[in-house]
Amino acid sequence: MKKHFLLCAVVALFCAGCKVANRHEMSEKMTYPQAEWGKADKILMHTPGQELFNGVIHPSAGLFENYFDVDQAAAEHREYIRLLQQNGIRVHTIDEVLAQTGTDTLRALASKVLKYDISAIPDEDTLASESYRQQVLSEMSRGDLIRCILLQPIVKLSRTDNNTGYEAIYIQNPLMNLYFTRDQSITTPRGHVICRMNSNQRAPETDIIEVCYRHLGLDPILRIEGEGRMEGGDYFPAGTISLIGCGMRTNREGIRQVMQADAFGHDTVVVVRDHKFWQMQMHLDTYFNIIDSDLCTMVRSRLEATPEQPEYVTCDIYARAQGEKEYQLIVEDTPFVSFLQQRGMQIIPIDPEDEMHYANNYLTIAPRHIMAVGGQSEALQQRLKDAGVTVEWVPLESLIDGYGAAHCMTQVLQRLP
Repeated sequence: MKKHFLLCAVVALFCAGCKVANRHEMSEKMTYPQAEWGKADKILMHTPGQELFNGVIHPSAGLFENYFDVDQAAAEHREYIRLLQQNGIRVHTIDEVLAQTGTDTLRALASKVLKYDISAIPDEDTLASESYRQQVLSEMSRGDLIRCILLQPIVKLSRTDNNTGYEAIYIQNPLMNLYFTRDQSITTPRGHVICRMNSNQRAPETDIIEVCYRHLGLDPILRIEGEGRMEGGDYFPAGTISLIGCGMRTNREGIRQVMQADAFGHDTVVVVRDHKFWQMQMHLDTYFNIIDSDLCTMVRSRLEATPEQPEYVTCDIYARAQGEKEYQLIVEDTPFVSFLQQRGMQIIPIDPEDEMHYANNYLTIAPRHIMAVGGQSEALQQRLKDAGVTVEWVPLESLIDGYGAAHCMTQVLQRLP
């Protein structure tokens, strides 16, 4: 009975999400996103460049679904930015921010990733090699420092009797997934949290994002550390509550760190638990998304799943009394679909054909106004129209082969009330 009462209270609070300001907004006048359906004002993105090529020549190792044309992908991304700007949204790009960042900061980033491998030269002077590396870094132009940061080169050295006495194999570990700027951080009503990526390959991306935030005057409030894992595709601000996925890319320790630091900025946190662990549905935003305070979407396999199926989604609800710091688990393992329905949300189903074309991975830029991947079924287009949703269909045919779409490629820095 007590849990039922608390769940009802949480549902009521969620329903009021677009109308009731939380305590941080009232006391600190926060301008960070309170809800996924608020009007997008500023977004951070990255148009992929040379660093993308290594990823497409072996898509699986690059964490991609299929090969795709690098130049076409960049063109699609630039068009997506243009469409966002056409809606009055200020888009900051990583290239733009790094081009304005101090050279000392860039050099420090580049120094972390440029490596001279002298393991094949037993008698090489380690100190002399490091001094030479630092000399090269000190002379690098801004553009080459940025290339170094994005390409992460390793110079594997060996001795030769010819020419300069050295020869090398040049290896790169480029940040081919950087264009998915949703993942390296989350933006809560309190501010920006730098995530800790689930794969080693993507780990360096978070350093770049933190530099971008600091340059923009948006100092992060927390960085996930240790055994914690969190990626931004698992997070949605939802009025007076936070939704955070827990599954393939985000773990309980990462979520615990954000709650302990009071970085969610909400008194209620709903942990949405994935039990399938499937790459196509790696994040919460791959199978669930929000269009408005009373409207969302969910892929049909999750929406119609039964408790014995791995697609079945449950959630744990944590809450705290106003003025308290610590969260308490008040409801455990409750059906996520039922939770949404109890709060009065209409759920638009996404059929498998549309899901595989990334229909669910849209970006809400205002209440009932979304940017979505073009080429979806007439049935889905009609469902959205019937629900009063304005859709701008974006051509992203190449980019979606990287296992992500319109939502994954954006980090909304600010939404207007």
